[in-house]
Amino acid sequence: MTRSHSAPQSDAAARALTAIRAVHTALWLFFASSIVGILIAIPLGALQAALWMSLFVWAELGVLLLNRMRCPLTIAAARYTNDRSANFDIWLPNWLARRSRPLFAVLFALSQLWLAAVLLQP
Repeated sequence: MTRSHSAPQSDAAARALTAIRAVHTALWLFFASSIVGILIAIPLGALQAALWMSLFVWAELGVLLLNRMRCPLTIAAARYTNDRSANFDIWLPNWLARRSRPLFAVLFALSQLWLAAVLLQP
């Protein structure tokens, strides 16, 4: 992870940013693994699990839509640093933080199309 030039932080701001990054990373892992999990669950016939994971991801998408496609944790983290690198608010490599949304959007869309096709089979 690279750190861009940012203003010195107070200890309280640094602790707040660390807490936000930890929560954001944990939630990212949960949603990323849910999307991958849907793609694993469908061929295994675990359709109820695929539906639950889909529901979680749709809820996340709803939160993003309500916040103009910005994660509320990103908004909160921005209060504590001037750094605006792609990974300033999450513990991911910068290259993955930059590409995470389009990558997982495609995977989720494909998973939903596949899940719909399986569920709608006669």
